[in-house]
Amino acid sequence: MKKTPPNRPTATPDHCVSVRGAREHNLKNVDVVIPRDALVVFSGISGSGKSSLAFGTLYAEAQRRYLESVAPYARRLIDQVGVPDVDDIEGLPPAVALQQQRGTPGARSSVGSVTTLSSLVRMLYSRAGSYPANQPMLFAEDFSPNTPQGACPHCHGLGHVYEVTEQSMVPDPSLSIRERAIASWPPAWHGQNLRDILVTLGYDVDIPWRDLPKKQREWILFTEEQPVAPVYTGFTPAETRAALKRKTEPSYMGTYMGARRYVLHTFATTQSALMKKRVSRYMIGSVCPVCHGKRLKKESLSVTFAGLDIGALSALSFDDMADVLMPVAEGRFDDGSASGRKGTRSRADGKKDMARRVAEGGLSHEGSSDVRRTPNLSEEKRIAAQRIAQDLLARLATLRNLGLGYLSMDRASPTLSPGELQRLRLATQIRSNLFGVVYVLDEPSAGLHPADGEALMSALVQLKEAGNSIFVVEHDLDMMRRADWLVDVGPDAGERGGQVLYSGPPAGLKAVKASHTARYLFGHDRIDVREPRKPNGLLALRGITRNNLDHLDVDFPLGVFTAVTGVSGSGKSSLVSQALVELLGEHLGQDLAALPEETDEPGPGVVIRTGGRIQSGADAIKRLVQVDQKPIGRTPRSNLATYTGLFDHVRKLFAATKSAKAKKFDAGRFSFNLPKGRCDTCEGEGFVSVELLFMPSVFAPCPTCHGARYNEATLKVQWNEKNIAEVLRLTVEEACAFFADEPAILKPLQLLRDIGLGYLRLGQPATELSGGEAQRIKLATELQRPQRGSTLYVLDEPTTGLHPADVDKLVAQLQGLVDAGNTVIVIEHEMRVVAGSDWVIDVGPGAGGNGGRIVASGPPREVATAAGSVTAKYLARVLGVDL
Repeated sequence: MKKTPPNRPTATPDHCVSVRGAREHNLKNVDVVIPRDALVVFSGISGSGKSSLAFGTLYAEAQRRYLESVAPYARRLIDQVGVPDVDDIEGLPPAVALQQQRGTPGARSSVGSVTTLSSLVRMLYSRAGSYPANQPMLFAEDFSPNTPQGACPHCHGLGHVYEVTEQSMVPDPSLSIRERAIASWPPAWHGQNLRDILVTLGYDVDIPWRDLPKKQREWILFTEEQPVAPVYTGFTPAETRAALKRKTEPSYMGTYMGARRYVLHTFATTQSALMKKRVSRYMIGSVCPVCHGKRLKKESLSVTFAGLDIGALSALSFDDMADVLMPVAEGRFDDGSASGRKGTRSRADGKKDMARRVAEGGLSHEGSSDVRRTPNLSEEKRIAAQRIAQDLLARLATLRNLGLGYLSMDRASPTLSPGELQRLRLATQIRSNLFGVVYVLDEPSAGLHPADGEALMSALVQLKEAGNSIFVVEHDLDMMRRADWLVDVGPDAGERGGQVLYSGPPAGLKAVKASHTARYLFGHDRIDVREPRKPNGLLALRGITRNNLDHLDVDFPLGVFTAVTGVSGSGKSSLVSQALVELLGEHLGQDLAALPEETDEPGPGVVIRTGGRIQSGADAIKRLVQVDQKPIGRTPRSNLATYTGLFDHVRKLFAATKSAKAKKFDAGRFSFNLPKGRCDTCEGEGFVSVELLFMPSVFAPCPTCHGARYNEATLKVQWNEKNIAEVLRLTVEEACAFFADEPAILKPLQLLRDIGLGYLRLGQPATELSGGEAQRIKLATELQRPQRGSTLYVLDEPTTGLHPADVDKLVAQLQGLVDAGNTVIVIEHEMRVVAGSDWVIDVGPGAGGNGGRIVASGPPREVATAAGSVTAKYLARVLGVDL
């Protein structure tokens, strides 16, 4: 009898999770048995149903059972995922979900608050800090910028202040007021109203702004007065003056509002994210002059620990913070003579970065021993300091082991990638020492360099060995190979998926012919690599300074497919998504705010300018397109069909039918956003919310339209025997056949199918799409446009969330862009994509202060043998290069 390999459990009835009749989303009445106390990977192509099984069924049921034990009132405070559609699940332990999601959008959320490190650090300063003479002890809350007692009174704990200047509101002073010199004024009627009031008040709106007297310019922009004046609509200035003399009855009485007052009032009161974003462009952010960006009141910043105030300590990377705390944790508080800190750090760049941060904190560069000295502490304070420092070091060790040593506590959550945020929460779970729990993770390897993947794997094994079960939705082949158990879902996406093709040890999947995963898991690691294209020029950047990039010189080849690689935090995004995009966008005169890379927050931010310049090569580029992973819409009313523009053509088809013409229905009638066509009961939403107090709210199909979103008269109109609601329920794959004779609709549908999105429904709400799906929809929308060449495409980790089979489809489209005479630059961790590129730029060698340099640059085979490159060995394995 064949023995089970070590650490490869069997799914015995008394030690497993048994699922019967799972029908969530596209699952087809699935039955499956999964072992507990094991690392289980759920695999399958995008849209196959693996997340529906892991999260929508297993985690949802575990949460539902737990919440039954919680007081009804408390349940109302918990975000509940709903009740899964499943017959029965046996043997399911309590579950914790660690899903991919963007950082908390609040400006006050930081790495310190996500990891709870901030609370410990505040306690450290409160109980063991060095206070100035005669200053009373402060409580931990006094060291929090999010409390009234701790926040800097000038910036209210934000670290930045915002102002509206003449230059920001009037970017082109050669224009007259009538020519809209005051760009910050509202568009359309409201702006015209303000201009008409100025005419009534006697201001000349037809001479260049710069020719107006300074006193007039200042009043127009900055007055707090709000005079009421008569307005004569459509009158010229001369006619207005004449009407005033005759005391003619005005069209109406208008109230004037200064341009700055309008910007600040709109930003503070509008409910429209679009309006808030528009006016925020005219607000300039700068570091608070009182707290210098540290967000705390001066009394809190006067308290030091190891020579650093809490703001300076929070700005250190976790690696440097650990160095500062180590002597204290070991019980050394005096002159640091036993530490030997000077000159001992192997991270030379990190040391330079540390010295710079220390200098910013008002300390001498000289000595690291100054930094670690904590003199004049009472015995009570030393005991408290040592205990807290030990706890902090233990937490920092977990974070550093997960490859996050380059992060700092004051890093804002919205700037984190989904992978970074998930690993931060994973570190918290490791420290919690729970036992007998199911951890359900959503693609934890997303955004990770293969070297960082090793650290992640170690963390998952650590959780498993502590007596927990690890259920992972994953596309990474290495993690599948190292799993104890594999559940492969498919065979295809959407309606063609939803079946468990295999459940067992990974080796057994090899015999499953229908599995797309099997082809890649048991195929060769090596791939057939095309001969790299030769660059037809170089885009030369010089002296680039941004984040951890310090006067970096780099050449990007033109006319080829370039992959930018490096460990997480090495500086790839700083170089490509920030420096390159900003400098080139400025050269091309493109409004960066109009590029796809919109900020997640509608508010203004401190403008961080990239240092450096483009030396040459920019003239060969006529257009810049950045395709990111941010949502294509924030409400269910935005969907795949509306974003790509194909829905406009669909609505025109319906409006052109005999039935629609007879009823005088135009294309607008077939929009679920307009009153004339949509269902009155649900206002085009398709569902109504039923509030059940302490139970999860239930979203039920609208009782009138039954989820169709349209009113009865609209639904009676059919095109090719389907009404408009039925068309929106089609998948992309089904729609390709349905609209086969409509080129304007078929082209975007084929592009969506060709990049692996054939399983999505046309009317699928934007809120249900992952970041990777949103990015590919944006790419498909861009690919629809006529290709004129000379465009630079920038993509940040486009393979995130993609099965290897879908990666191949995506790369084929990107290669097609290059063949059409364009340049494609991708930030990428997927070594198969890197190996298939024409050129590789490896950034590193490490993260944070240890990164920010070009380690290697050249064709993939050259980089695969580069000394000092962390990427090289992983790339060599895929290429079959002997090191």
